[in-house]
Amino acid sequence: MQPSAAAEAAEILAQARRSGLNIDGLPSNLQPQTLDDAYQIQNALIPLIEELSNGRRLGYKGGATAEAPQKLLGLDHPFLGVLVSSYMLKSGDTIPAAACKAKLLEVEFAFRMAEDLPPAAAPYDVGGVLAAVGSFITSIEVVDLRYTGGMAAGGLQVIADNSAAGFWLAGAEFEDLDAVDFEDFPVTLHINGKLAAEGNSANVLGNPLNSLTWLANTLCQQGSGLKAGEIITAGSCIAPTPAQAGDEAVADFGELGKVTVRFGT
Repeated sequence: MQPSAAAEAAEILAQARRSGLNIDGLPSNLQPQTLDDAYQIQNALIPLIEELSNGRRLGYKGGATAEAPQKLLGLDHPFLGVLVSSYMLKSGDTIPAAACKAKLLEVEFAFRMAEDLPPAAAPYDVGGVLAAVGSFITSIEVVDLRYTGGMAAGGLQVIADNSAAGFWLAGAEFEDLDAVDFEDFPVTLHINGKLAAEGNSANVLGNPLNSLTWLANTLCQQGSGLKAGEIITAGSCIAPTPAQAGDEAVADFGELGKVTVRFGT
């Protein structure tokens, strides 16, 4: 894809954010045809998101880290997006109803890097990645999209739209990485006090650390890598679960505590 076409596609997606009006999809001549096209549009979109939201890049998100969402999106691999500070909130915060249309909830483990993982040392294995992690964070991701048909837009268009990154809410942060069996950690999601979803950390590529390792190596292939201080959300332990305006959702991580998000009316 020509840089001018990627920039034009990114501006259309940014304008959808500014206006609050979703689009049916990118024009046919600007739709990504390859994975490289999709990330090229995403990379052009991030500075526009930073500008319109007065935010800055603080990390990355992993997505489609289970077979079901990959099939839904027509992919055979996960994808990554960028976390922007203006969309990163704390447990208990309220998201204005108009600020997020899709309101799909995901319960996730996130990791804060203590050391860089530069391209020069790639490919990394799980042990090498784990050695660079400083802490993990319980969290909720609120998925959002600029397409009227949502995920039906297909994986490449979803990746172009910053991989459906909406809001991210941080819960408690832990430095003891041995406190959790990431291969088998159950979680639940309640909406307005009623059980809405159950899941397990094993749903994230078998272990969220596998997702983190995939993301680190994918970034290295793109010529970047992870940096100390960045936060990476590994992917959802539950199936994406819809919420509505006025709802209160609580992700329960057992002994690690709860993460809450509220939606305005």
